[in-house]
Amino acid sequence: MASTFRIGQIVPSSNTTMETEIPAIFRTREIFLPERFTFHSSRMRMKKVVKEELEAMDRDSDRCAIELSDARVDVLGYACLVAIMSMGKGYHRTSEARLHMRTAENGAPAPVVTSAGALVDGLKVLGAKKISMICPYMKPLTQLVVDYIEHEGIAVKDFVALEIPDNLEVGRHDPNNLLDIYKRVDTTGIDAFVASACVQMPSLPVIDELQKALGLPVVSASVCTSYQMMSRLGLLAASPGAGELLSGRYRRAQVQSQALIEGRPGYQSAMQPGFPRCPSHCLIAAVVSPEACDTSLFSKKEESSKISLTGLCEPENLTDK
Repeated sequence: MASTFRIGQIVPSSNTTMETEIPAIFRTREIFLPERFTFHSSRMRMKKVVKEELEAMDRDSDRCAIELSDARVDVLGYACLVAIMSMGKGYHRTSEARLHMRTAENGAPAPVVTSAGALVDGLKVLGAKKISMICPYMKPLTQLVVDYIEHEGIAVKDFVALEIPDNLEVGRHDPNNLLDIYKRVDTTGIDAFVASACVQMPSLPVIDELQKALGLPVVSASVCTSYQMMSRLGLLAASPGAGELLSGRYRRAQVQSQALIEGRPGYQSAMQPGFPRCPSHCLIAAVVSPEACDTSLFSKKEESSKISLTGLCEPENLTDK
């Protein structure tokens, strides 16, 4: 029987995107892997993306962690990147440790992921030394984000600050606009591109399209947060349509996923580092593109998410790369 995990979300009161994009990433994963997820939220008051409101909101995060631990969630995600970064360099470590302590004190210890820490971690997992990015924030807050990321050892080549002060308006920003906005950003010599350095600014529908246009990994705060939550749960961090980081090639923990197809020879070992891959380096028993493999055991089209997917590679297509 497939395991079910409870995902706790600490959400700014005016955030309308965390509870759509992150569940969408997990739901797409459910199409191809056996684990199931439920989502549970607690909210902190915040309307304007200004430093004073962000600091007041962060103080409320302890209450949210305690409330979510009442529900015995398996992992908590704190989704306000700029709130964490506005509290000082490296603060995501302090926040994660403190909120974890609140869950432990409530008798339900659970790992805590902040979107600020997840973005930094995701970029490091990709090996990115230099990035460019798009932010919805006013310029002073955007510079604060830049300084925070650079303090973590990742250079920021260029950025665009969209200067949207109202958090509801950030959530209403059309992700398709990013397909034009990225052209205003200098991406010369970068290793990865951040399409949205804010969980509230939607970007998931265009992550793959941006990645194809740029020819390099594209992430967002939501993608990185999802990656780290899956990893903290000990699961394969994979979800088609969410960019390179969630391709299934990057594993920070031993994966505990059950077999996608009962009795498939070698499936369990496919979950371990070093298992043979097909020539395109897709992860065996995860999702690969039609171009990657000559044969597959299944195929599925998801018109609503514009994903065309095929399945497991046959043994004759495997390499040890």
